[in-house]
Amino acid sequence: MNSASPNLAVVVKGWPRLSETFIAQELVALQEAGHRFDIWSLRHPTDTKRHPLHDRFAGQVHYLPEYLHEEPQRVWAARAAAQDLPGYAEAYTIWRHDLRRDPTPNRIRRFGQACVLAAELPAQTQGLYAHFMHTPSSVARYAAIMRGLPWSFSAHAKDIWTSPVWEKREKLQASTYGAAFSATCTAIGAEHLRSLADDLNRVDLIYHGLDLSRFPEPPKRGTRAAGDPFHMISVGRLVEKKGFDRLIAAFTLLPENLNWHWTHIGGGGLGDTLRAQARAAGIADRITWRGACDQPEVIDAMRRADLFVLPSRIAADGDRDGLPNVLMEAASQLLPILSTPVSAIPEFIQSGTHGVLSDDDPAALASAISALATDPETAATMARAAYDRLIADFRMDPGIARLSARLKTLSMEDA
Repeated sequence: MNSASPNLAVVVKGWPRLSETFIAQELVALQEAGHRFDIWSLRHPTDTKRHPLHDRFAGQVHYLPEYLHEEPQRVWAARAAAQDLPGYAEAYTIWRHDLRRDPTPNRIRRFGQACVLAAELPAQTQGLYAHFMHTPSSVARYAAIMRGLPWSFSAHAKDIWTSPVWEKREKLQASTYGAAFSATCTAIGAEHLRSLADDLNRVDLIYHGLDLSRFPEPPKRGTRAAGDPFHMISVGRLVEKKGFDRLIAAFTLLPENLNWHWTHIGGGGLGDTLRAQARAAGIADRITWRGACDQPEVIDAMRRADLFVLPSRIAADGDRDGLPNVLMEAASQLLPILSTPVSAIPEFIQSGTHGVLSDDDPAALASAISALATDPETAATMARAAYDRLIADFRMDPGIARLSARLKTLSMEDA
């Protein structure tokens, strides 16, 4: 990797985060492609574990003030320095306009963090790139305006579907200091963002894909007999959009003669609620809650399971999945997949060919689980088709090449 000083700043919500492996995968790949950048994180880490990918990142990680009152001297010094920057007045005017429409502490914090970012960026910085369209891209945008630099962002799922339309539109318009380009990881997301942009070329569809070099070859799975124990696994945060409450309800509808067990991997705020639901349903002894795990632990668990289940749905606030990388990870291990046709999931899984996409109604989920458990040969055939699709169309390399080209233009790299 080029060891020269970084000329690109990457803004993220938090680093490192176990639930955002796709970001770590991308940033490590960009470094290996020759890009020079440091990470600027809005939050300090809360996970107690790290993925091996995080240790491969070779740049520096800078932490902006997570809450402005915790570092008052740093914030006030930064604002004083920012006021001398050529674009400060314009950034302040834009932020005040945003604040009138979004009068929240978060909006105030965004501007304070942007002042610190603009004041502390190395002089050689030539561009900013933010992961997520909401808070990180606001901080990057305000700071870029202050410094007179181009900026860009990558949009994913919640940030697209829960951000106000006015904000999305202004971040996609040149006349309102919008991004030089944006990348998004699903066709449905790209279509939505292009409808708000002043130029369709401002939005790129770039699938994350999977870096298969990080995964073992799939296990040699024998054909499971229909009466054998049936082990299901899910990986995902315990939040509304993942639909695990409906999956637990579905478990209560499974046939009594199905010897099933479910393992869940991931953290999240609904853990106590879902555990209580399982106890009330009398199925707690059939469930293992493993909490947050690193990627080697996740893959090892996938290799020993019979079915991967992700019952995604649209949450009450509009939040939803994009194309979860865990589906591709499951496919990499020839693990049959049961999910739902939410958002971009059908862009990878065609129901009946690469897996099963069910309605998220508990009865429908239970019926799909029972069918896959009693017909292991069909499940194995679909798992092989999903693996072949992963290899053919969802490798990481093409997306990284496209993103790399965009970022080289943004930061004027000659690598």
